[in-house]
Order: sequence, then structure tokens, then C-alpha cells
Amino acid sequence: MRITVIGLGLMGSSMALDLKARGFCSHIIGVDINPEHCKEALARGIADEIQSPSSALPKGKGEYLNGQPQVALGGALNSDMIILAIPVNAIVKLLPGILDAIGENTVVMDIGSTKQDICKTIKKHPKRKQFVGTHPIAGTENSSPSSAMQLLFDNKIAILCVDDSALWVVERVSQLYEALNMKLVFMKAEEHDMHVAYVSHLSHLSSFSLAATVLEMEKNISAIFNLAGSGFESTVRLAKSSPDTWTPVFEQNSKHVSRALNTYIKHLTKFKNYIDKKNTKGIHAAIQKANAIRKILK
Repeated sequence: MRITVIGLGLMGSSMALDLKARGFCSHIIGVDINPEHCKEALARGIADEIQSPSSALPKGKGEYLNGQPQVALGGALNSDMIILAIPVNAIVKLLPGILDAIGENTVVMDIGSTKQDICKTIKKHPKRKQFVGTHPIAGTENSSPSSAMQLLFDNKIAILCVDDSALWVVERVSQLYEALNMKLVFMKAEEHDMHVAYVSHLSHLSSFSLAATVLEMEKNISAIFNLAGSGFESTVRLAKSSPDTWTPVFEQNSKHVSRALNTYIKHLTKFKNYIDKKNTKGIHAAIQKANAIRKILK
């Protein structure tokens, strides 16, 4: 099987590594707008060949990113599967052109963190059934082929939004995730975006806000370095995530993220009021209530 991976960051590269190592595919074509990513992917054996963003899809059939050249897919369109591992705004722009150009036996999937806008943009496309929107719940704060790792997806959850996808296409995508040793969960696109706003997107916003707060309040860099314990490091780790990846996620999922933030701000305000009033019982009760998350995450 030939697979094209568009986007050779952490997720796309890690997926390529494991799919090749586990015999799911025999040849991987890599596509990326970053020349350094392309070099690294070849050097590490993540991709067997690279197609650079120069000559491209049929003219006007979807850009990779604003201001960037259209992606050169060429022979990559003849792959058995095409995996879109690029920012979600780029997926929205590129996906219609890919569906225009592929043959009837090619499966297209994305691994973005939002689903509703992506699925909407191709809802009436004649080849809509050849696409599956997916979201593997895995990753780190890093974003290059040099940080790619095997076993990144093992025993994690993969969410599939399959309402308008052909059965044979869903089966092939399911087989891919089973090869990665992932557990499959099926959701509607809007349901997915609502749930991840609370359990994923809000976590990143919290981390970005914490990092910004510390950088604003603590001007002594050495104090941050010397006093930051494991709790701070684990909480702020996500603040190292790429703004190119997360800005479009927050834009596309603004409705659900905003609702999550309102609830989060309510709880922060409650804590602040307890602390301002030195309300020991209120602080203790709020922490004890939050401890219930242990049972869920066990």
C-alpha cells in the first residue's frame, strides 16, 4: 500500500514511522512546505520520497496556506491513502482540491483537532464518501520530524466521524488505526468538537494563560528556572505548542471553546473569592470537589 502524508510534523511523521514499521504500508510519500522537515523526514526514513510544494493541484483547487505555493501532489494523488496532518485551516483549504483530483479507489483522512468545519466544507462534494474525518488523541508539545516517535499512538483513542463516509472507506481507516494499536470511538462532527473543547482545547488555553501570567508577573528568569517544580512543568508543558496549529483550532471551535472558558472562568473567580476572603472551608471544599476527577482518569 502507498500512503501520502501531507504535513511532516510530529503527528504525521510519527504515524508514518509506525505504519511502515508495522507493515501496514510499503511506500510513504511525504509532502511539506518546510524544506527542513522534508530533509529530516528523508534522513530518518519517515518518508521514502518527498514531493515539494512547487507544481501543484489543478489551478485554484485549494491552497496549502495563505501566501504559500500550492502543494505539489502529482503522483501522490495515486496513493491508496492520503493523510492530512496539517493545521485545520489548511485542511479546509486543501481538501476540496484533493477530492477533485483523486481516483475512485483513494481514501482521504485528516487527523486535525476539529471536525465540524472540515466536514462542512466538503459536505456536497461528489467524492465526499471517500473522506473520513479523524482525530487521534495523542501527541506532545513538539512539532517537527525530529521529535517523531514510534508507539506515540499505542493504546490511545482515535475518534472517527463517519456519517457521510462509504463503508469500505471507514473500514480502511479503521484498519489503519488498528495497526497503530488504537481504540476506536465514533462520533458526529459537532459532538466531537463539543467534547474536545473541554478535555483538550481548554487544557491548552489554560497552559497558554498560565505561561503568559508567569512571564508577566515574574521578571526574574532564573527564579522561574530554579523554582519551577514538576507540577509547574507538567501544567505549562502545552504552552510550548505551535501557534500555527492552535490558532485555527480555537477559531474553528470558538463556540464550544468559549462556552468551556465561561465555565472555567467561573471556577477561577470562585477560587479567587475564597482566597481573597481567606475562606478556608470554601477552598477546601472546592479542591475536594475537583478531586473527583481521579475516579474518571484512573
